[in-house]
Amino acid sequence: MDLVRFLGLNRLKGPWGLKKVLVVGVILVGAFSIFLARGQRKKLILSQSRGCHFPAVYNFGDSNSDTGGRSAAFTRTHSPYGITFFGKPSGRLSDGHLIIDFMVDKLGLPYLHAYLDSIGSNFRYGANFATGGSTIQPINGRMFEARLSPFSLDIQLLQFQQFKSRTNELFSQGIESEIKGSLPRPEDFSEALYTLDIGQNDLYDAMRWMTVEQVQASISNITQKLASAVERLYQQGARKFWIHNTGPIGCLPITVVYNPPKPEDMDDNGCLKSHNEVAQEFNRQLKERVSSLRSQLLDTVLTYVDIYAAKYKLISEAEKHGFTNPLGYCCGHYGSYVVYCGMTTVVNGSEVYGASCTDPSEYISWDGVHYTRAANQWVANHVLDGSFSDPPVSITQACHKHPPHSS
Repeated sequence: MDLVRFLGLNRLKGPWGLKKVLVVGVILVGAFSIFLARGQRKKLILSQSRGCHFPAVYNFGDSNSDTGGRSAAFTRTHSPYGITFFGKPSGRLSDGHLIIDFMVDKLGLPYLHAYLDSIGSNFRYGANFATGGSTIQPINGRMFEARLSPFSLDIQLLQFQQFKSRTNELFSQGIESEIKGSLPRPEDFSEALYTLDIGQNDLYDAMRWMTVEQVQASISNITQKLASAVERLYQQGARKFWIHNTGPIGCLPITVVYNPPKPEDMDDNGCLKSHNEVAQEFNRQLKERVSSLRSQLLDTVLTYVDIYAAKYKLISEAEKHGFTNPLGYCCGHYGSYVVYCGMTTVVNGSEVYGASCTDPSEYISWDGVHYTRAANQWVANHVLDGSFSDPPVSITQACHKHPPHSS
């Protein structure tokens, strides 16, 4: 039966019947359009619902993601740090943003305040436990003398545990208080994203005191401690993790200055191969640990992020992306004499200041160790979309289970 016969339109005669046909047709077309629009809207809503809403981010790490912890606990970060963005020192060891800043911005959250900073901090959307100089391993006497942070990863975890416990305690009292507005809701802890970016100091410090072979042998213990940290956070209710591996420490300008590579230990970019091989071994074992955790903690989402590959790609293609000498640096001076960024020293009876270059955006390295805002932004743009992740998903999808890479 055709549509005309089904609607009884074949019984309509004359001009009036034709008008009725036209009216009915218009109604049908309109209804069908509304039906399609509703279907498309439903698909859009369903698609949007697949995106993750993280109410908070809790970060653990070292200076690569420290937004003010070390500055609050020890000596305040000084000028010219922060000159490109913020307009003043912001506790970050860069001329501006860090990768963690671009990360929370991508998630639609405010910048993370340092847990150790008691002045004007708001932890409603998470907290940053990272401090510059932190290590995965508990600090010992030699590491302390090397000016590494006493706030190692195990201490950062204890700080988080206390933060969560005291927050839950306050909310359980049922007392209306202004301070509650600056703290996360108890239910936010299980829905939050937990990020880890640490390990560089463990390797860099070890390379100063140990042979390459000895450092390689110590890596298993270091990655095991990092895996244990994830398990401890899991026991505290964490379920979604974003874990960075470590970058190419053999390409840090300060590494090349203090350890000028011999021809046989230099790669095509002028980086120290032996140091990078240590970082690569750390990353290989860390990835295995993450894979093992996936099989143990079945209700977790663990994303492993290859920061090394992203940073090395930038270094290898520096000129293509608008950067100058990939092993150069913007602030301070190393070589015949050393003056750190923003510091002063006396050279041949004259005071010399570690000034900034004219345009930090031309450099990958800000101060010989830490990246410029421009370099951090490039790396962030390439890791947050999942290009260097296992599984290969955007951070906005890092709350869903996805099959990891087979390699």
